[in-house]
Amino acid sequence: MSEAPETPAASRRTVLCGAAAVLAAGGTVALSGCASAGSSSAPKSSTPAKPKEPVVVGPATDVPVGGGTVYREKKIVVTQPAEGQWEAFSAVCTHAGCVVDKVEDQLIKCPCHGSNFNFTTGARVEGPATKPLPEYQVVVEGGNLKVTPS
Repeated sequence: MSEAPETPAASRRTVLCGAAAVLAAGGTVALSGCASAGSSSAPKSSTPAKPKEPVVVGPATDVPVGGGTVYREKKIVVTQPAEGQWEAFSAVCTHAGCVVDKVEDQLIKCPCHGSNFNFTTGARVEGPATKPLPEYQVVVEGGNLKVTPS
């Protein structure tokens, strides 16, 4: 008699997302952190990938003074704490690999589990993340922001 093939164990996230989907059947609900593997918001790794070469992310005018802009596709966040002071960080949260989604109230915010980072230093301020966001070098060239690995 042959044995049945082993099936891989489901992850905790898969089980919880599945249970939430069953409970939400018939209604619309946003399941943060339950994105499919192909989604850009799905956690990939807790170790952010650094750009290997300089990357032009966009016009400097896109980053407000006292705020910041998340370049989701490039997984980079650029802030401007004071006029002409530019800071750049990985936009990949150091907790579970989600991409941060906004800069608000002088914080870089991750939507998945509530980690927040200082928008000037990238240091962890609150949430389950224990490490700061990796810092990159940023310069303005020809009116555009150019980000380089540190």
